[in-house]
Amino acid sequence: MARRRKKAKSGKWFGQIAAAFLAVPALYLLAALVGSLVPVNRGWSEPDQGTTIYLADNGIHTDIVMPMQAQGLDWAPLYPASDFGGRAHGMRWIAFGAGERRVYLDTPTWWDITPRTISSALTGGRRVMHVEYVRGAADAVREIRLRPEEYRRLWTAIRADLVLDARGRPRRIHHRGYNCCDAFYEAVGRASAIRTCNEWTASRLRLAGIKTSLWPPFGQGLVWRYRRIGS
Repeated sequence: MARRRKKAKSGKWFGQIAAAFLAVPALYLLAALVGSLVPVNRGWSEPDQGTTIYLADNGIHTDIVMPMQAQGLDWAPLYPASDFGGRAHGMRWIAFGAGERRVYLDTPTWWDITPRTISSALTGGRRVMHVEYVRGAADAVREIRLRPEEYRRLWTAIRADLVLDARGRPRRIHHRGYNCCDAFYEAVGRASAIRTCNEWTASRLRLAGIKTSLWPPFGQGLVWRYRRIGS
């Protein structure tokens, strides 16, 4: 009888541990749903006229796509086309995304994901900035018109995340990039399962005063708020 009670007790503990492990992702997904539906800057409305920016989304990761020059602000001195290869010349748009260092630098394809990469994405690591010259709306899924002061706040919020060298230039990471016209740079802060790449996008929009989601760790929880291109 004692052996049976011991086995029953062990089984109970195992069930409780398993339930706890299952509860963590369930709670995370519930929080993501709530955070994606709850708005911040809820009084904001899109103006009839203004400077248009875009959101790019590959289903996992979102980028903010901005004109190279607008409202008296210019990204070119910080990111000259010569740093991105010959094919970047003539492109008038630039995309910004931020994420965990290992996830960004070590996974050019999804097949390159390793347990170590997943651990870094979940538990946290240094944040880096991915910058790419793009052809505007061709690389995006949503568009947002901004008032001049909103655009300037967004520009300032993104620039504030950069780590600058002694010359005042973004500190580039020695990495080959993923295509012809992109590069990685050191950024301020850390990234994790809480501070995801999509939450970073939302946080920059939030600082600009734009209506956005409270906490959207997934891209789908963010892009639904904005107009499809051309609508």
